[in-house]
This record gives sequence, structure tokens and C-alpha cells, in this order.
Amino acid sequence: MHLDQKIDEKAANFFSLFASSSTLICCALPAIFVALGAGASFASLITIFPFLITLSQYKLYITMFAVIMLIIAGYANYVNANLPCPADPELGRLCMETRRKSKFIYFLSTGIFIFATAFTYLVPNFL
Repeated sequence: MHLDQKIDEKAANFFSLFASSSTLICCALPAIFVALGAGASFASLITIFPFLITLSQYKLYITMFAVIMLIIAGYANYVNANLPCPADPELGRLCMETRRKSKFIYFLSTGIFIFATAFTYLVPNFL
């Protein structure tokens, strides 16, 4: 059972990092370029990557997916933090290292999400 929960934690962390990064690419990127006064650069970027326009049309759904994945990953990290590690010294060290990396990935994902959400929904209101 412990192994299954570890697999779920890794998958949840991967998807939360993917989802929060996608909010950064699809939604915050246009606002960042406009805030920096590089609207023309963003226009040329759209000609190279036209799918950014399509992604921007679904920014609310992408943001909601990212929130759900962050909640799932946070819950998985919380549950696994309270499970015992193996008694074997090498496996115990590996277990603690995996938990540390997992927590780092989760907080990185959350930071990316907060940054992207701020540039998507808050900064454009002030410009």
C-alpha cells in the first residue's frame, strides 16, 4: 500500500507541475510581454506558436485544472509525510530524499501557479 501511495504522489506532483507551468505559458506570458512593453515581440511569438491563442481562450479551464491538481498533490504529500519510512538505512534515506524532492516540486508548482495567476488575472487590471 505504501508503494501505491508513492506512485500516486509522484504522479500528482508531476501533473501539478505540468498544470501550473501550462498556466504560466498560456495565460501569464501575454500579460508579462505587455507589462514589459514587448507587445510586438509577443505578436511575432504568436506567429511562430499559433496554439498560444487557442490556449489563451481556455485559460479559466486551465487554471481550474491546475488548482485541482495542486490540491490533489498537496493531499498526497500530506498523507505520505505521515507514513513511516522503511527501517533499512538505505531505503529510509531514499524515502526521506524522495519526500524532500516531492515537497520541493509541490512548492515549486504552487509558486509557479501563484505567479502565473497573478500575471493572468491581477496585473492586467492594473495596466
